[in-house]
Amino acid sequence: MEGRATASTPAALPYYVAFSQLLGLTLVAMTGAWLGLYRGGIAWESNLQFNVHPLCMAIGLIFLQGDALLVYRVFRNEAKRTTKVLHGLLHVFALIIALVGLVAVFDYHRKKGYADLYSLHSWCGILVFVLYFVQWLVGFSFFLFPGASFSLRSRYRASHVFFGATIFLLSVGTALLGLKEALLFKLGAKYSLFEPEGVLANVLGLLLACFGGVVLYILTRPDWKRPSQAEEQALSMDFKTLTEGDSPSSQ
Repeated sequence: MEGRATASTPAALPYYVAFSQLLGLTLVAMTGAWLGLYRGGIAWESNLQFNVHPLCMAIGLIFLQGDALLVYRVFRNEAKRTTKVLHGLLHVFALIIALVGLVAVFDYHRKKGYADLYSLHSWCGILVFVLYFVQWLVGFSFFLFPGASFSLRSRYRASHVFFGATIFLLSVGTALLGLKEALLFKLGAKYSLFEPEGVLANVLGLLLACFGGVVLYILTRPDWKRPSQAEEQALSMDFKTLTEGDSPSSQ
């Protein structure tokens, strides 16, 4: 049995991926450090419940979502089905963690009697979460559920990629809005005096922006896309024949 041909990995790609992971892990660690040093830490049944929100969002809607987008760049020669499942699972984990973050902030507001959904950050956050859930649901229906036709998958693929990158970009922007809002609420006018918390949070904001930029750069390099494998093309043609009655010879 002949070995499967493997596509070569672009020379610079592993370095950019490694850099993105360094940025992502650093921003998650720095989020935890910010909450621990200046916000008292994290706990569910206390006044610290709110702090669950930014940590969950940093892990779920920023780091894990970014990694899910990179799956097709990192795993270039693995079976397409395996790569799809990993891509979908990472998005599921991100969605669940983000949901915990949403529950935390709404529950905290309810206990304190605070108003909900009045700020630009909260509006953008709900928009991002709804779009993310819909994107995952539609993506599962088209690419993992066996009932979708080949032509539907082909027509939707470009939109799926576009909305995935757009939702990720919106997630980063919403996180930056939330970070600025949290600093202004606590520091107020002292923010302009280069308070240590403000400086640390500003560095965190830069890490968020850099992580988002590196991930989007990797995604938009056309020569870094996962190449189609010969067996994937054959399977796609067989699936089209079975679902639509097309004959390969008629193409």
